[in-house]
Amino acid sequence: MHSTFLKSLYLAALCVLATAAGAQETWVRCGASIDVVEGRLTDAVTLVMVDERIDRVVGGHPPAEENVEIVDISGLTCLPGLMDMHTHLTSQSSPQRYTEGFTLNEADVALRATVYARRTLDAGFTAVRDVGDSFNVSIALRDAIEAGHVPGPRIFTSGKALATTGGHADPTNGWRADLMGTPGPRDGVLNGVGEAREAVRQRYKDGADMIKITVTGGVLSVAKSGLAPQFRPDEVRAVVETAADYGMHVAAHAHGKEGMIRAITAGIHSIEHGTMMDDEVFELMKTHGTWYVPTIIAGKFVAEKAEIDGYYPKLVRPKAREIGPMIQDTFERAWKSGVRIAFGTDSGVSMHGDNAEEFVFMVETGMAPAEAIRTATVNAAQLLGVSDQAGTLTAGNWADVIAVAGNPLEDVSMLGRVEFVMKAGRVYKRE
Repeated sequence: MHSTFLKSLYLAALCVLATAAGAQETWVRCGASIDVVEGRLTDAVTLVMVDERIDRVVGGHPPAEENVEIVDISGLTCLPGLMDMHTHLTSQSSPQRYTEGFTLNEADVALRATVYARRTLDAGFTAVRDVGDSFNVSIALRDAIEAGHVPGPRIFTSGKALATTGGHADPTNGWRADLMGTPGPRDGVLNGVGEAREAVRQRYKDGADMIKITVTGGVLSVAKSGLAPQFRPDEVRAVVETAADYGMHVAAHAHGKEGMIRAITAGIHSIEHGTMMDDEVFELMKTHGTWYVPTIIAGKFVAEKAEIDGYYPKLVRPKAREIGPMIQDTFERAWKSGVRIAFGTDSGVSMHGDNAEEFVFMVETGMAPAEAIRTATVNAAQLLGVSDQAGTLTAGNWADVIAVAGNPLEDVSMLGRVEFVMKAGRVYKRE
């Protein structure tokens, strides 16, 4: 409470100093806005932006003052920028995906990533976690976006995801024997506690913001099991403890129950996908405060593509058919049980720019649109540890605003038709 009060005073002082110094103000006139905390539609508001932050929120549309830039979107409804907690900006699904590791250069991957980043931003997602990349491209992309060289969302990235030998994120799965080699901690492959610590430290050295581990098998890896645990309990603990030393949280890809239990009891920050969750896992997550990032859209996408001959390798198709369709039901049981949920899509497995379809699938289970929107705003900000900067249209927060033509509390599919995007006070999309 004391620190929150001091922060409020500090932000207020900054606002006064900025105004006194004659800082440029941008006024965004919204026809209405969504109070994502209360889950209600407000009357018209004007968001006053100064130095990439929301300086203040004013009711109605007061007359313009001198030296003020006006952004008039009074026909639209404003929301905080959306946040997707599970993306892969360096790749996208296609029938060629499994051969591209042999045909694409680092530069090819990097240039494609700039396109996917822009699609994500245009879709209204102003911040993302990237939880597994190639060549550390997402780290370079994050820095390029922050420097203003290319447009894209704010990126919180793990760099290369961590796996055990033959595990879901082992980059050589399915390769010819003489090409496999023996990837190690530098490549994101570890065995044992010592290598677990080394792999985390390598990600820190690379410039990652967080850590991603694959505690169970996966759907799309060229390996037989999609459910078996792939990290020993002491290995998971070593990853989590070492990441904590560097102030990084750890996300765990997990489909099978035993792998999830090992991760949750080790102190993992979030479970991604969580297909085989049951009541025991839900209670464990609530006890430990573990976040759940569902990725329903990815499950539906892979199940659909599994029916197309040649889209996935033969080893992958049965897993995609079995595991993919289960995630929506798991999600429904999880939110009804009271597990903390943050929005995530696994975009890259599905198509970049289609992120908002996840809202529709969430609401199909009976979740209210307001609650679904909170998972991508308030909840996502909490997961990232940036609740004091993001998630609401509040003074002191990032000047990240999107707008749609209508009320998404009544029709959440409107979030798939974003007409205005502002990030850090700069307009990137206006239709």
